[in-house]
Amino acid sequence: MKAMDQSVSDVRATALAVRNELVAWLNEAAYPLWSANGWDHRYGGFHECLDQNGSPVELPRRARVQPRQVYAFAQAPRMGWDGDPVGLITHGVENFLTRYRRPDGLFRAIVAPDGTPLDEAPVLYDQAFALLSFAAAQRVLGAKLDLQAEADRLRRAILRHLKRDAGGFVSDLRAGLLLESNPHMHLFEAALAWPETTGAAEWRALADEIGNLAVGRLSDPVTGVIRESYDGEWNPAPGPAGRRVEPGHQYEWAWLLLRWAGPESPQVVRAARRLLDVAEHSGVCRGVVVNALLDDFSIHDPEARLWPQGERLKANALAARLFGEERYWRATLEAANLLLEFLGTPLRGLWYDKRTVSGEFVREAVPASSFYHIVDAIGELAALVQRD
Repeated sequence: MKAMDQSVSDVRATALAVRNELVAWLNEAAYPLWSANGWDHRYGGFHECLDQNGSPVELPRRARVQPRQVYAFAQAPRMGWDGDPVGLITHGVENFLTRYRRPDGLFRAIVAPDGTPLDEAPVLYDQAFALLSFAAAQRVLGAKLDLQAEADRLRRAILRHLKRDAGGFVSDLRAGLLLESNPHMHLFEAALAWPETTGAAEWRALADEIGNLAVGRLSDPVTGVIRESYDGEWNPAPGPAGRRVEPGHQYEWAWLLLRWAGPESPQVVRAARRLLDVAEHSGVCRGVVVNALLDDFSIHDPEARLWPQGERLKANALAARLFGEERYWRATLEAANLLLEFLGTPLRGLWYDKRTVSGEFVREAVPASSFYHIVDAIGELAALVQRD
């Protein structure tokens, strides 16, 4: 039965059932499969992909994937997995620190499976996920690794090498004046994660800087959307790059802004809810979140990857928990049911990354990078129904 045909009480009951199904998939299939096959038992580190049979695909290893997998396994204890997340997290962090750290304290972009450096670029996106994974791992490992000190060192290196006088941070030293909102969004996420762990004022200051940048400069004054690319003065980048709006990122920004906003921040709450409205009204087509719009809300890329579906679930579940409104409950259930479809691979514990305009899933290698989105989405749904 579709969510729109149900009463609100039925929606809530169904959401609980879907939560149970998703948590069972995670603990019975995904965590066991990715802990066994997703870890490289020869060289160490996490594999980039598994094929549809669950076997590793040998590819160069991006810096962003390693901390994202650490983060995903760091959520395993609270999700109820009875495996060994501590061992995976410990080895994952140690591998990352050993193979990816540059002499300046930032982390290189890509290494070979054996650890040979392949791309030395210090991309802001990668630094943000390192910070996020350190926070998540610290909560599980405690004093086993001094990840607070590692995070403080990395934050100082980011401020020293990537901070801009005109506000924000350099996204990629090779990209000139082109600035990207997405890396700032994940740095915002990391900054919000650390005060929850340590209460350090430096992290709150970083979160405040990026939150104020999002609401004050990145957000379009007319539509409220946050674009993907900007010039050096935080105006929309020229050409198609400055017109691209990704619904998945509107959901992510909304989720983060709602977490950042305090009871005395109605402007931030309005901005977050506006982003949710845009994503729901313009970004959902044929029942899925499409990959990209243009700034006039016309569809630019009509296909659908998995991660925006997870972000829709995550943002609406938090909004339903905060505001209790029927529309957020219904969107949450719709997104949760769709996520189950993306997880419906023949080998349980894998997922489909792409869905075509015709509604068919693409049979291809399964990217490890999506696990982070899936785990967070299930976690927000669990928090919603547990509270209710």
